[in-house]
Amino acid sequence: MAPIIKVRNLEKCFGKLYVLRGLDLDVEVGEVLVVIGRSGSGKSTFLRCLNFLEEPTAGTIEIDGVVIPAGEPGREHRAHIQQIRAKTGMVFQHFNLFPHMTALGNVIEGPMTVKGMSRGQATEIGERLLGWVGLMDKRDEYPARLSGGQQQRVAIARALAMEPKIMLFDEPTSALDPELIGEVLDVMKRLAREGMTMIVVTHEMGFAREVAHRIIFMDDGVWVEEGTPKEMFEHPQDPRTKDFLRHIL
Repeated sequence: MAPIIKVRNLEKCFGKLYVLRGLDLDVEVGEVLVVIGRSGSGKSTFLRCLNFLEEPTAGTIEIDGVVIPAGEPGREHRAHIQQIRAKTGMVFQHFNLFPHMTALGNVIEGPMTVKGMSRGQATEIGERLLGWVGLMDKRDEYPARLSGGQQQRVAIARALAMEPKIMLFDEPTSALDPELIGEVLDVMKRLAREGMTMIVVTHEMGFAREVAHRIIFMDDGVWVEEGTPKEMFEHPQDPRTKDFLRHIL
């Protein structure tokens, strides 16, 4: 089976600053890939380039058969970006919920506005997903009345409501109080067990050790080293990987 994600020679510059430097990557269907590294190494920019929240400077991204070369503005380019975004859900560090909508309202907004579902259809999906993340009892609460962990679980349900084939997580627990991190990681672990293809940028090494099929250490915009959790945590090869893990474990 062909990889569901294929990245070739991906580069991203902000002015004269190179943030991503010629990245190649294949991700298989159902694989959980965890990307680790220091702040500023390019991890979040890489995720944002995958669904074109940032326009890559060079290279090609292919998601589930949709191929987009960098830097080709125009109607077809925009149409392909919409196709890619329909296949990828993204969960951010900050939850980005609509404050004027209830938990259920946040979850059903996408299916109604993007997919044209009726409110009844979307509500059925939204209630099922809120139940799946353990928040059915909060369906009518507004974000201000939810804890950070609850807001992030609503954000995951909102992304899943679009029925993506791939989920991207950009440090989804880093804005949470320590006692709330586990409830979000539990939802992500369940998603992984059910076979969702996932790319996760995180500093939660316990999650990476338990759930990842593969870990990549990134530094200064390049892949430095990759391997299984056992290989990366027990036998890192590159001095930069060893130094990073020494400080974080």
